Amino acid sequence: MIKTIRNIALLFTLIFSIVSCSNKLYKKNQEIKQTVSLKNSFKDNFYIGAAINENQIVEKDAAAVTILKKEYNTISPENSLKWMFLHPEPKTFFFDMADKYVAFGEKNKMYIVGHTLVWHSQLAEFMKETKDSTIMANHMQNHINTVVTRYKGRIDTWDVVNEALKENGDLRESVFFKVLGDKYIEQAFKLAEKADPNADLVYNDYGLCNPKKRAGVVRLVKELQKSGAKINGVGMQAHWNLKTPSLKEIETSIIAYSELGVKVSFTEFDISVIPNPWDLVGAEVTQDFKKFEGDKKMNPYPTKLPESVQIQLAKRYEDIFKLFLKHEDKINRVTFWGVSDKDTWLNDWPINGRTNYPLLFDRKHQPKKAYNSIMSLKNTSN
Repeated sequence: MIKTIRNIALLFTLIFSIVSCSNKLYKKNQEIKQTVSLKNSFKDNFYIGAAINENQIVEKDAAAVTILKKEYNTISPENSLKWMFLHPEPKTFFFDMADKYVAFGEKNKMYIVGHTLVWHSQLAEFMKETKDSTIMANHMQNHINTVVTRYKGRIDTWDVVNEALKENGDLRESVFFKVLGDKYIEQAFKLAEKADPNADLVYNDYGLCNPKKRAGVVRLVKELQKSGAKINGVGMQAHWNLKTPSLKEIETSIIAYSELGVKVSFTEFDISVIPNPWDLVGAEVTQDFKKFEGDKKMNPYPTKLPESVQIQLAKRYEDIFKLFLKHEDKINRVTFWGVSDKDTWLNDWPINGRTNYPLLFDRKHQPKKAYNSIMSLKNTSN
């Protein structure tokens, strides 16, 4: 009888040990699962993040917010800090959503990007109507000083001027250029530095692998440096596709900008997998492509991305990230323009009604082959 009791006790002890070990193993696996992420895998290389919309800022889009918190350590606002939304009238500022954006980043200990201070597009109407240089200079000073000062010490880096160059590298004839002349970029950078001396200041543009435009950016940065203006980085928007720009063109640009003594950021990264109806590379928003609406050739994958294209996209991302890692000492951050394919601006640009698949997470917020291909480059136990 005593022997039987002992055996039962040993059996219970064994069961308890097995259950205890299983629980510890499960807990350890869950912890490992939580640490396997883009931000942890690339934490020693560069910041990695996403642009976020208002539903994500206020945490209504729970699935996207889960991805943001787990995967990324830097954020950019899609629209909340753009002039037309933030400062629609000369004496009127709406900071509610911008405040929530910054608070979201702070709560999640993220590197926070301010996008953007001076841009000819998505600009307040009163700025478009201003023709007097003194008045416009005062408006620009008021905007930069008010916005940057409000977030002094809280926003880590500013895209100070956005898309100021044409494809040939010359200055775009924007409203700022026409009214203020070619020194407005210098003025903007100096105003931003004065408002927050510790923030990083970036010039941001698309098509920066284009040799002529690249040369224009190099000239611009050198002119800013010569003038005494602070500039910490060049932001390459990186709205690319499956074939262009070539890896060689990307690498040449990284090296060219780095040699200026500034960091390179990939600020609006996505890879389109459907045809473009024009030869322009980048994000020029002023064109009209209504004639292509309903054209099946321009919307080849309306419901699902074929496996063969998934593989191409994964390979493209893998090759580009290999290049990023090769030049990690020159790169500050890589920011995807959106959290998932559901959010991407490329679904309806430049043709309404199209379905695109340019990001790492699909419409159900599940990681794609492209995500796995990038993660495979790193030791995921980091």
